[in-house]
Amino acid sequence: MPILISNGVVMTGGVNLIPGGSSPSPSHVFQGSNFGYTSGGYNPAQDGVNIIDKFSFTSDADATDVGDLLNDAFRTAGQSSSTNGYVSGGLAPGASNVIQKFTFTSDANATDVGDLVNATRYMSGQSSGTNGYTSGGEATGIGFNPTIEKFAFASDGNASDIGDLTQSADRSAGQSSSASGYRSGGDNNGTKYNTIDKFPFASDSDATDVGDLSTTKSNMSGQSSTASGYISGGETPSDTNVIEKFSFSSDGNSTDVGDLIEVNVLAAGQSSTDSGYVSGGNSDGTVRNIIQKFSFSSDANATDVGNLTLSRLDTCGQQY
Repeated sequence: MPILISNGVVMTGGVNLIPGGSSPSPSHVFQGSNFGYTSGGYNPAQDGVNIIDKFSFTSDADATDVGDLLNDAFRTAGQSSSTNGYVSGGLAPGASNVIQKFTFTSDANATDVGDLVNATRYMSGQSSGTNGYTSGGEATGIGFNPTIEKFAFASDGNASDIGDLTQSADRSAGQSSSASGYRSGGDNNGTKYNTIDKFPFASDSDATDVGDLSTTKSNMSGQSSTASGYISGGETPSDTNVIEKFSFSSDGNSTDVGDLIEVNVLAAGQSSTDSGYVSGGNSDGTVRNIIQKFSFSSDANATDVGNLTLSRLDTCGQQY
């Protein structure tokens, strides 16, 4: 096989090798190219929901029910590895510390694969290439909680406490770049925040405040392109339809880049390689089943592209 050497980098078969011949770690890609998932949630007519819904990223269409969580779980956080979706904590119906996992490669039910440090609800979720994260929320016996927890994707096991956010808050949105996790906005007993917190994936440490949302808000959904984090909808305290964006490459404030089709709170967020998605939620007191999509390549409003199998809020999202 031909080997080329350029600027000290060995190349073989199109793969870059560091001097000495070992391969560098592949760059983490948070976005999915196949499907989005909406897991669990709350429907007023039947209380908690255990449904795992799946919808296509390649064509606009309704979701299908492809499996069940261990229980009727809501107010959870969602994480995604390259092969599995995760649902962490929440209410099931009491406060839960369970980490659930379901496979992307075949439609199936979730299994219990570990525990969070604290039984926590209303936290945000982030994902690196190797670990899932939960940040903030309301923890049993603690209350509003600044903790950042981490659990491994490679082996089933419990989470560990690796640092703190700059504020104790719940009902925040989570975003993930290739290098860092982000927690945006939130609420602490009625006090809303506009803070964008960032913590590194490469080392366990506290978060830093790197910017502000356009206003204080909570109960939003979060999405991530390769370049930017997004915050969709939320409560300011009035419900909003605003889509905001902030840059991953430079710390700074978010900007208003578009609108959802209607005001929306307590929805799930998903991210494809091309678009951000908002599924379910609550609009002016009405629980929704709508799947909305907005483009990452150009700032624009969202469009209605399908429906979940059941109207619900307090869900979490994953992508594959």
